[in-house]
Formats: sequence, C-alpha cells, structure tokens
Amino acid sequence: MESIKVYKDRAIESLSGNWAKGTIATLVFVLVFYVPAFVVDIAGSSEANVGNLWYLILLPLTWGFTVFFLDIARGEATSYGQLFDGFKEYGRIFTTTFLVGLYTVLWTLLLIVPGVIKQYSYMMTPYILKDNPDMKNNEAIEKSMKMMEGHKMDLFMLDLSLIGWAILSILTLGIGFLFLYPYQLTAHAHFYEDLKKEQEGYDVAMAE
Repeated sequence: MESIKVYKDRAIESLSGNWAKGTIATLVFVLVFYVPAFVVDIAGSSEANVGNLWYLILLPLTWGFTVFFLDIARGEATSYGQLFDGFKEYGRIFTTTFLVGLYTVLWTLLLIVPGVIKQYSYMMTPYILKDNPDMKNNEAIEKSMKMMEGHKMDLFMLDLSLIGWAILSILTLGIGFLFLYPYQLTAHAHFYEDLKKEQEGYDVAMAE
C-alpha cells in the first residue's frame, strides 16, 4: 500500500479535468438524497419518519455516488446517469447496503470505537459489488472485511488528513463539500484499487 500523500496526489490527478463532473455529481446526489427529506421534515411530517423512509428507499443512490468516483479513478468515461445505476439492481444493492448500515449501527450501539472499526472494515463493499455483479449481502461484506485486514487504520488516517477540508467546508456553509466528497471518494477508490491488487496477489500465492 502507498502513503497517504500518494493517494491524495492520485485523487487530484484523476480529478484533473474532472472536477466539474465530480462537483456536479455531488450536487445531484445532495439534491436528490438529502433535500426532499429535509423539506418534508421542515414541513412538519417528521413524526411519520418520512425523511428516514426516503433515505432508506434511496440507499442504492449512495452506492451509485460512491462507485461513480471509482470510474473516475480508473480513467473511464462517466455520466451522471451512473449515479442511479444501483436502481437497476435494486434488490442486490439495497440489501447489501442496508446490511452494512445495520451492522455498523449495531456495533456502534455496543461501543463507539468498535462501530468506527467496523465501518472501515465494510468500506470496500460498494466497490466489490461493482466489480463482482453476482456477489451480494454478507459475501460482499466479508470480502471487504478480508481486504481491509491490517489496513483500516491506513484508510482512517487518510480520512483524518482531510479534516482541514472538512472544517473549510463547514465554514463555507457546506459549499466546500462539493469538492471534498469527490476528493475523498476518488482517494478511497485508488485505495481500493491497490487493496484489490494486493488481495489478488495473495490469492495467487495461496493457490500456488
């Protein structure tokens, strides 16, 4: 695995010429995923948990948003329609994403630190779903856990190094997140690419 600086540099290189795509994709995601639920709750329907139901239904959108930046990291052509690709395989993407969230919440209820650790264990799941169309649910989650063995702290430190961006994003009333999310998710995608190569090398060695 490479250093934090290398992954951040790779992300910036991949986003060179693609910042507009990344920021617009982020804006579309925010407008579709967050804004309707927020408006409904402000209108006084929070008792019915309409907002939470909206988030639940649109879980595949979070997957599409994440893997959008995997294509950018790979230098592949992208379109904003890809954000909604998860709805083409709604059952597979929804159930796996839901299980990731459920397991994370249950571990967090136990203790905060185990919850954070598990969150990072599961973080490669969206990419695994994309690269393995026949894989779903616990199989994909367990593969993510295997890939992240010994690397959870590496990814955590990568995210921690972006704390300055996060503070700046808050100070700009959230506008900075339109740039932070593409930066972070593209760095995550490059991290996954190296994990994948490492795992494939390990599997070949074990087969021999």
